[in-house]
Amino acid sequence: MRTWLGACRGALAFLTRLPVGHREDDWDAFRSRPATLPFVGLVAGSLAAIPLLAADVLGAPTVALGYLLAVYAVVGIHNLDGVADLGDALVVHGDRDRRQEVLKDTTTGVGALLAVSLTVAGLALGALGVAELPPATAVVVAIAAEVGARLGLAAMACFGTASHEGMGSQLTEATAPGQFLAPAGVVLGAAVLLWPHPAAVAVPGTLVGVALPWHWARRNLGGVSGDVFGAATEIGRVLGLHAGVIAWTLS
Repeated sequence: MRTWLGACRGALAFLTRLPVGHREDDWDAFRSRPATLPFVGLVAGSLAAIPLLAADVLGAPTVALGYLLAVYAVVGIHNLDGVADLGDALVVHGDRDRRQEVLKDTTTGVGALLAVSLTVAGLALGALGVAELPPATAVVVAIAAEVGARLGLAAMACFGTASHEGMGSQLTEATAPGQFLAPAGVVLGAAVLLWPHPAAVAVPGTLVGVALPWHWARRNLGGVSGDVFGAATEIGRVLGLHAGVIAWTLS
């Protein structure tokens, strides 16, 4: 039990901006327990969704802005660095080594600016759509998007291969495929129970969002890295929100 508590502390300390005290061995406890990732999504998603409770009181644009600010207040902006790095690597001409070189370059290129702009715009538009839903529905969709994105990261950690030594290898080498069963069973089981709630559609939407950069990185970079984990979090959240809004619109 102490180890699991340490893993949860380590996950919250590493993946959010929340003032969570942690010990030296919490990092190792976290990276070897991918089940803590959806837990982080539940906590972060719940806190970020608080502005959505005002959907019946304030205008949708104002509520959407509040949600957008809350997301980055809770999780920070470091994931956008991964989006930026992958954006530059995506548009560069050259082989795998050249893409890896660009990925590690600290210079911000046009690809990075475009990737971050599209991601933030996509999140803002998704938030605007969610803000037009009934407050309770909006909150559950936002939480599902965050939890689903973190479940996708758990899948990447358990089944992915790192392209080089670094943050990616720290996560992938400490886990095994069998460790994905428990978090997947809980999250996907909850989505089935929620059906036909839009949140049940948001979860697979996030998994598609995570799979896109993961698949691209495996083909073009030779595996995943810390940047891929960060970018997958952002893209997963965006697609999850839009999937939930689409499901509500078509229902």
